[in-house]
Amino acid sequence: MNVLATSSLTRRFGAKVAVDAVSIAVEAGESFALLGSNGAGKTTLIKMLTTLLPPTSGSASVAGFDVVRQSAKVRRAIGYVPQAISADGTLTGAENLRLFARLYDVPRRAQAATVQAALTFMGLQEVGDRLVNMYSGGMVRRLEIAQAMLHRPQVLFLDEPTTGLDPIARTTVWEHVSRLRSEAGMTVFFTTHLMEEADRWCTRLAIMNAGRVVITGTPIDLKQSLGIAAASLNDVFTRYAGTTIQNGERYGDILQSRAVARRLG
Repeated sequence: MNVLATSSLTRRFGAKVAVDAVSIAVEAGESFALLGSNGAGKTTLIKMLTTLLPPTSGSASVAGFDVVRQSAKVRRAIGYVPQAISADGTLTGAENLRLFARLYDVPRRAQAATVQAALTFMGLQEVGDRLVNMYSGGMVRRLEIAQAMLHRPQVLFLDEPTTGLDPIARTTVWEHVSRLRSEAGMTVFFTTHLMEEADRWCTRLAIMNAGRVVITGTPIDLKQSLGIAAASLNDVFTRYAGTTIQNGERYGDILQSRAVARRLG
């Protein structure tokens, strides 16, 4: 059963086509990765799917609701962790979660237990009363995921959630996301430019290049499609997107990534 589907979804900014007639389908319970170099259209696509940006043409549905005509219902059915930090550093972790509990209309009598359960699930119970500006980058990301899952959404969107994190923190974040998916039954839709991250943590992926989805499949199937021994996902990307992640990055995108990395510490 598809929990997310797009049909010729397109977004233009003047003469520039950022997302070009994208058609994909994601089944309930999948961990679906969207790969591409910076500027490929990943974030624009995810913003349309989360109702933050209207499409120019085409259509999309999430959790059975149209992203344009039923945007309020889509927002109630999803959680979203953007690239930029969404937690308030001047509040404690628990205070951030209580704020989001109110925003998500969690019943008042259930808010305390819901916040504590979220902190515990994400391994933050010992630092819940600490100001977020004292958190490490990995702890901030786990808090933001806790914020996004408070209302038990059907689909959790993560836009490059491990940008700026060291390998240990990155693995910790993904272990918690994987547990969330398996125990809560959520569908996870994430963007990344890290091949090894997608290879390890997604069940299926799509590669974007210049606004288009050029191929979709499981990591194993895509590597086998090359017909060469010990092919990597980076080999797949190079074959189908015609470039590498490094060559695809633009100066402005690199500056943005480094700014996020500095903020996450």
